[in-house]
Amino acid sequence: MDASQATPCAVPLTLLVITFNESANIGACLDSVPFAHEKIVIDSGSGDDTAAVARSHGARVQVQPWLGFGRQRNFAAAQATTDWVLFLDADERLSEALARELPQRLTELARNPSAVGLLPRSTWFMGRPMRWYRPMHREFKGRLYHRQHARWSEPRVHESLQYAGQGVKLRGELIHRHDPTLVHAQLKSLRYAELKALDWLDRGREVRAWTWPIVFVSTFLKDYLLRLALLDGARGWAAAFLDAQYAVYKRLRYFDMREVPQSVRLGAAALGSAVVGRGAPAGQRDADAE
Repeated sequence: MDASQATPCAVPLTLLVITFNESANIGACLDSVPFAHEKIVIDSGSGDDTAAVARSHGARVQVQPWLGFGRQRNFAAAQATTDWVLFLDADERLSEALARELPQRLTELARNPSAVGLLPRSTWFMGRPMRWYRPMHREFKGRLYHRQHARWSEPRVHESLQYAGQGVKLRGELIHRHDPTLVHAQLKSLRYAELKALDWLDRGREVRAWTWPIVFVSTFLKDYLLRLALLDGARGWAAAFLDAQYAVYKRLRYFDMREVPQSVRLGAAALGSAVVGRGAPAGQRDADAE
């Protein structure tokens, strides 16, 4: 959206984005929120020109070594100079309809600082938007909030916004440009599974190998039938399969860590900067914590 066409925002708002090697996405993300009073990018050490691109699109860039998703988001919120913040992932952008609606709705939300704005996210997968699969079509995400009244949970991955007030649903779409290829999707799944398995390792979670086949079948059927992936045709089948595959793989990887302790170090080396303490995986996956 052209800044000259943007709906003015009466309530000061900070746009926050956490990044790692997102030069291809960050410009469009930042430009989709022309009404933000400030834009802050928290980068965890990108090797590309993410920081330069972000600055050229009006953002202040701060480098922060990777803390884990929840802690990185909370760190970012603490850098804002306004009370109200909007969190986007680098591969997300406001639709023109949402960019017109959000400043108006924020004025209403500001009367109740404990309220949180829920944005309906629609995902592009394999080249075009998903139309039925629930996790990828108008899934409401809590991203607009008063930073004194909400806070992100702090696991390594699969964080969520914690708040006690009312969730207010907006109408305009938040557009999510998902991984450009299945190669990117699979690499991201490996990275997220590594982070989740490390969380389980910290907690000493019990290994229940007998559940693995059940987890795969139940996850696939839940996504394909109950979450309506079948109505998106072949792309829906692929999305359901990938989710089921991820659900099982993270359990296999956790078992691997338990059985072969040195595999934690070896796995981190193989995945490079995408794992804990060394940089953020690109993008964001909002799967269930388990």
